[in-house]
Amino acid sequence: MNNIEQIRNDWSIEEIKLLYHEPLLELVYKAATVHRTWHSSSAVQVCTLLSIKTGGCTEDCAYCGQAARYHTNITVKALMDKEEVLSIAARAKASGSSRFCMAAAWREVRDNKDFERVLEMVKGINALGLEVCCTLGMLTETQAERLQAAGLYAYNHNLDSSERYYDEIISTRIYGDRLNTLNNVRKAGISVCCGGIIGLGETHEDRIGMLHTLSNLPQHPESVPINALARVPGTPLQDLTKVDVWDMVRMIAVARILMPKAMVRLSAGRSEMSTTEQAWCFMAGANSIFTSESEELLVTPNPKLDEDRAMFELLGLTPLSNK
Repeated sequence: MNNIEQIRNDWSIEEIKLLYHEPLLELVYKAATVHRTWHSSSAVQVCTLLSIKTGGCTEDCAYCGQAARYHTNITVKALMDKEEVLSIAARAKASGSSRFCMAAAWREVRDNKDFERVLEMVKGINALGLEVCCTLGMLTETQAERLQAAGLYAYNHNLDSSERYYDEIISTRIYGDRLNTLNNVRKAGISVCCGGIIGLGETHEDRIGMLHTLSNLPQHPESVPINALARVPGTPLQDLTKVDVWDMVRMIAVARILMPKAMVRLSAGRSEMSTTEQAWCFMAGANSIFTSESEELLVTPNPKLDEDRAMFELLGLTPLSNK
């Protein structure tokens, strides 16, 4: 293994492929070693994710229940009021969250009154002492600058999959659009949250390709969410099989080795994982999770707050403070 204190942005596909296909126990050991070099082994960042505008999206992402063209049981909801969002954020902080993430089911940000309201939410949550993150779709450079001026700490915009497989799951935008938004976010001085989803029907080579793109960005994302497909009834991917937990462990471990400074986020899929399975993910280098007082990760199930507290106590984990 390369020097574990070295940050690299020149990983080759072959190097990543060799890592990815290592025997699992050896891979986890290497990832755990890297993790402990760069991070506390027991500190996990607790992030709260809130859907501030739900459903009605014009995109055709095959995995997403919020796409207007699919017939799902998800209720479309308009943009929430600022005061309600701030109240939820305050409760999230009291429950141990250090980052508050707001998601709106938009294809792209538009310069209108809704964006102005989001900017006011960002200001209010920043004043609470929380890291503020948004995921609002595609951004222009000017919009990113306005979010940064309002106090936005991070922006989430996932690659979803490899560039090769991307067209199989989304046709309403191209891979380059995602990379352009990431570039606009970075130029504005906002930290980048960017990862992907496994279980979309992709191959191992596609997973390796996505990790190659992420790890070869000029600057690694500060946060890398690894999601297991949530099979939402009514979407084109509803009948795919559940992601094997060992595939999640493998992806987290490789991401940890390739991007040692990043917060590797164990994201969608936790509701179908046991405490033992989540423990393997933490051992492999995950050091961040999403929580929600509504027990939903946007519009899919997420573990209860009490379940997460019990898991932390059992595993000896503590919420990471941003102070």
